[in-house]
This record gives sequence, structure tokens and C-alpha cells, in this order.
Amino acid sequence: MRRNIKKIFMMAGVVAMIAGLTGCGTKKSAGKTTEINVGYFNNVTHAQALYMKAQGTLDKAFDGKAAVKWTSFNAGPSEVEALFSGNIDIGYIGPVPAISANVKSKGDVSLISGASQAGAELVKAPGSDIKSAKDLDGKTVAIPQIGNTQHLCLLKLLSDNGLKTVEEGGTVTVTAVENADVQNMMDQGNIDAALVPEPWGSTLVKNGAEIVLDYNQVYMEGNYPVAVVVVRNEFLKEHPDLVKEFLRQHEEATDAINQNVDKAAEIINNEINAATGKSLSADILKTAFQKLTISTDVNKDAVDDFAAISLDQKFINQKPTDDFISVEETNTSAK
Repeated sequence: MRRNIKKIFMMAGVVAMIAGLTGCGTKKSAGKTTEINVGYFNNVTHAQALYMKAQGTLDKAFDGKAAVKWTSFNAGPSEVEALFSGNIDIGYIGPVPAISANVKSKGDVSLISGASQAGAELVKAPGSDIKSAKDLDGKTVAIPQIGNTQHLCLLKLLSDNGLKTVEEGGTVTVTAVENADVQNMMDQGNIDAALVPEPWGSTLVKNGAEIVLDYNQVYMEGNYPVAVVVVRNEFLKEHPDLVKEFLRQHEEATDAINQNVDKAAEIINNEINAATGKSLSADILKTAFQKLTISTDVNKDAVDDFAAISLDQKFINQKPTDDFISVEETNTSAK
């Protein structure tokens, strides 16, 4: 799971602004210290956010420079709205909501780093005759949310196998189901299969579901982002030093997680429990991290694919801006 990670900070305007920085100090307005507001989900796919929050590394890094405020979200659209309103400055979010945010803001939101890759499976109900994606013909498949990353992965799978959704005149019924409710829907016979992220995939399998396509078989051999980091460009221009430091801490958290996955997973699980009152069992936690790649890398081809599918499905009305992805491609070792 360990990856060799290079420096990924590339945004031309930021580099120019940072080049001469020796420390901007604290920008204050009306006696108030600058805040850096970070959005995230209480889910293992947002591992670095949970790790940094639990360890207090951002607070230490920004001590005397900015106050850190964390805000958790349950869905991409609500986090996107928080970006638009300025309630958060930097956000951990799925690549598809990130694309939508860039388009709807007319380029005011940029993707500045990867966070995690893969971490989703196509699973079938116990006893189902589904053996491959082609067998989804005439079936009902659950995804977490219309227009999210797993939904677009499913649409790509269907297209590659000559299938279409009912809405497109095909035979596959796609239904949005909250991850926590998929088990009940499957038990009741309301769905035949589900394409869900971790830890929900592993949870379903533990409870009897069977894997049709594993995390490295759903799309691009798992080399696609499931969580990325975005920033409001206004905040970036006002506080390039804070964004640079945030990315440094994000990268250090990525390294720390990969250097000791078991310890990091325990820290992250405890943070999830503190926030939600629920924690993952040890076996689910272990399996979930085995199916995730925690990395700052971003596969631009995958993001471009997501953008093209989003445009085709009319989730967005135009392509993202050319400078939407402001990270450098990196060479990585195998998982």
C-alpha cells in the first residue's frame, strides 16, 4: 500500500506568490485571527482529514497563523454549497462533486491534490446469478447517490458492456440508496447488486453479499480517485502560505498512514467513533484499507473520463476549466 510520493504543489500563480515568502504571519481583520475552514466526510476514504483532525497536526502547524475549523458533511452537494458560500476554504470531496463545483463556480474551485483511490466494489445479493457486469442486464443496481463517483463508474461499466440504464432506453435500473440502507434493500430483494465505497462493500460481503468486481476491477484497475482535495481560489490567492502548509501537512499525513497502516487505521476509526458514535469492527477496518490506496496522486485521465460522462449525462453543462486540476502527475510504485 506504500507509495513513493513526490511534491505535488504546482499551481503556477501560487508558486509565483510563494517563491518569495518567508512567512506571511497572521492576517487579521477587526482583531480576528484568520480561519482555515476544512470540510470532510467521516469516512475512511477521507483518511488524511480524519488523521490530521485526530492528531491535531493542522492546529500545531497553523499555531499563531490561523485557527483551524473542521466541518463534516454527509454528501458532496452540501459540501459544494459550503464552498460556494465561503463556509469552507478547503475540502476533501469526491472527484465528481469537485468537477461539478468547478463548473458551477465558473472555475473558482480547483483540485489541488488527491487523497484516496479505488475503494469500491460491485457486489451482488446472495444467490444472485450475476457473474459479471454483462449480467446486470435486467437487474436493479444500487449506488450511493445519483451523479456521484460510484454512479459514474457504474455507467462506464454498463457502457463498456453494451448496456444502458432504463432512462436511456436500456434494461438496467439504477437506484440511489443510502449506504447504510443497502443491506436492508438487498435482504428484502429490492436490489440485485450494489456498487458502493468502503467500508460499505466489505460490510455487505461480511453479511453475505458476494463480490462481482473487486476494488481493482471496477474501473482503471483501481487507479482512479475516490476522494480529492479542492480549494476556493479566492482563499488560495489571499492565503497561499496557508494552502502550501496545508498541502505539506496533507502529504505528511499520507506518508504517516502508509508507513503504519494498522496504527493509522485505529486512529482514524477512533475519530469516526468520536464523531458519529459508531466505529468499524477490526476486520472491516482492515479490509477497507486493503482496498484503498491513500495517495496524493491524481489520475487526470480518470477525472477527464468522469467529466465526459457527467457532461454526457447532463450532470454538468460544460467541461471543467483547463486549470481545474492543479497538481503534477507523479510516478508511483505498485500498491
